[in-house]
Amino acid sequence: MKEVVEIELGGRKMRLETGQMAKQASGAVIISYGDTVILVTAVGEDRSREGIDFLPLSVDYMEKGFAAGRIPGGYFRREIGRPSERETLRSRLIDRPIRPLFPKKYRKELQVIATVLSADPDVDPDTVAIVGASAALEISDLPFQGPIGAVRVGRSNGELTVNPSEAELENSDLNLVVAGNHKGIVMVEGNALFVSEDDLLEALFFAHEAIQPILEMQETLKSRCGKSKKPFEPPIEDESLATRVTELSQKRVEEANKIAVKDERYEKRRAIVPEVMEELGPDFAERESEVREIIHNVEKKYVRDMIISQKTRIDGRATTDVRAIDCQIGMLPRAHGSGLFTRGETQVLSVVTLGSSSDEQRVESLAGDEFKNFMLHYNFPPYCVGEARFLRGPSRREIGHGVLAERTMKAVMPSHDGFPYTVRVVAEVLESNGSSSMASVCASSIALMDAGVPLEKAVAGIAMGLIMEGDQAAILSDILGDEDHLGDMDFKVTGSAEGVVALQMDIKVAGVSKDVMRQALFQAKEGRLFILEEMNKKISGPRPELSPFAPRVLSIEIHPDKIRDIIGPGGKVIRQIIAETNTKIDVEDDGKVTIMSPDLAGCNMAIEMINKLTAEAEVGSLYLGKVRKITDFGAFVEILPGTDGLVHISQLDNERVQKVRDVLNEGDEVLVKVLEIDRDGRIRLSRKAALGESISKARN
Repeated sequence: MKEVVEIELGGRKMRLETGQMAKQASGAVIISYGDTVILVTAVGEDRSREGIDFLPLSVDYMEKGFAAGRIPGGYFRREIGRPSERETLRSRLIDRPIRPLFPKKYRKELQVIATVLSADPDVDPDTVAIVGASAALEISDLPFQGPIGAVRVGRSNGELTVNPSEAELENSDLNLVVAGNHKGIVMVEGNALFVSEDDLLEALFFAHEAIQPILEMQETLKSRCGKSKKPFEPPIEDESLATRVTELSQKRVEEANKIAVKDERYEKRRAIVPEVMEELGPDFAERESEVREIIHNVEKKYVRDMIISQKTRIDGRATTDVRAIDCQIGMLPRAHGSGLFTRGETQVLSVVTLGSSSDEQRVESLAGDEFKNFMLHYNFPPYCVGEARFLRGPSRREIGHGVLAERTMKAVMPSHDGFPYTVRVVAEVLESNGSSSMASVCASSIALMDAGVPLEKAVAGIAMGLIMEGDQAAILSDILGDEDHLGDMDFKVTGSAEGVVALQMDIKVAGVSKDVMRQALFQAKEGRLFILEEMNKKISGPRPELSPFAPRVLSIEIHPDKIRDIIGPGGKVIRQIIAETNTKIDVEDDGKVTIMSPDLAGCNMAIEMINKLTAEAEVGSLYLGKVRKITDFGAFVEILPGTDGLVHISQLDNERVQKVRDVLNEGDEVLVKVLEIDRDGRIRLSRKAALGESISKARN
């Protein structure tokens, strides 16, 4: 039976509907907000996947072209193949807050699919899809421990708003997606324009208040039509085995986790399981997976207790310490800019390439085609963690981390009008032991300065962690990979000395308090300032000159009517200019012409050729023209490419001329002066007025 629940939120109606579509799914809802409509389904298998130690949850967000009245591009004209970057990011956005809300050790296959059926240009589907996923799971029989809600927060003229429109976001210095439950915030993703920590904290908890009606709406729907949850009993632990393995592994775990160097620590850890299995004897040979899990729990408890009670971390740092930093620039002579940022055992090489407007990335979305002139690509090859595996395309994680760094760098990039380049930054993670995405921000900042890109200011990033045991909490600056894995929070903050630019937060516990969030933000600021200081020791501002191998860009404006003159039939003219000058030329519809070449002389030569093609005759100016046609009453002379004027027979000489051919013939070069240009654009020329003038004065 169809059930509907509605609320008012941010000046629009949010509606949840179930019971009409996709009834064979474990849970399905149609969620609408404004004119955005999304079908979200949740399905769970009854069988557990054996041999895995993670929740097998897959989340897929899909945008259908018909949602915006568009036919997809490409040969097949349908939505096929790899998800777009936008779809991948929104899939991650849905996954992150719901994944921690399933029981530990739940190993049954789960899938959530969000399909955008109608797209309102003023309503981004991302937060709507998160709410829909939570609602579908809530009314299903799956053991989801929700609900959660999500909103977007903006701020214009100092006033916070819930779910602002696209137009409102253009004037907003905040754009945050916040997900939470009744207890607190569980996920944050967004960017800001150098907003203070206090203002950011206010926005986050403003969002948490706005989420509460969304939670109540889902609870109402669940009370009306929710299915009974399938019981889930985690596997019963063998207490005697746990006790025995703990006794055998405790000392080994403690010794391993006192080793500061990652490779040595991991080598010591890898030896623990086979050593314990050997001591247990052959009777336990089939129970290695259980033994491995028990040892992992021993390790997790020891590391967390060490941080909480002893205030000591695996590598010996205090909770607020940042690892040693080293910065290098200009290592790659032929690259346009490069920066190597090393923080402890995490190292990222960022490389900058400058291109023209023809190198912009075309992005197809429901909102229409967009063009990006700044791109940051993050790569995490297997060797950076000492592994050997097949190289594939970028993973969801790589795309997400790259976009986080890209949002940060875009905030300090110069305007395209002032710096007319397409810029691509590639961040290659060479070593990883936590915070590689934040190291990518730092490496990219110094690489762009090395390239001579006039950044407004330097930016840096830091990843914060959290260990919570009862009412005790320890906030960790610059977390290691182990601390991320064993901890309760991963909170990435980027920005400058003036404020925060971007943040990303995932929490594995039910929620964090405002005090804990405040401490994390201000501790992150201290770490960020320290990192910026270290970066400034290597390079404190953009280089004054671009690399000699970087292209030079010159721009000129021509009348749009003249575009056809420099393009020529079938592009013949512009191809000839490019070939003769060794340049790259982009012509925009408004008449802006951008010429790019590593050789400045080539750019100037191309401009000279374009100016000749697009020049317009001026009254009183001299031109050296070529006679194109002779008539009884005068000669038609081409003074500029494609521009002819008439020299009347009376204007050929100071003396009377009987026949035009007595003075001129086709193909002759002649110096003439423009006497008049009438309303229809017809040009009257005079040879007589140019007699005695020097050819050097000719405009062409």
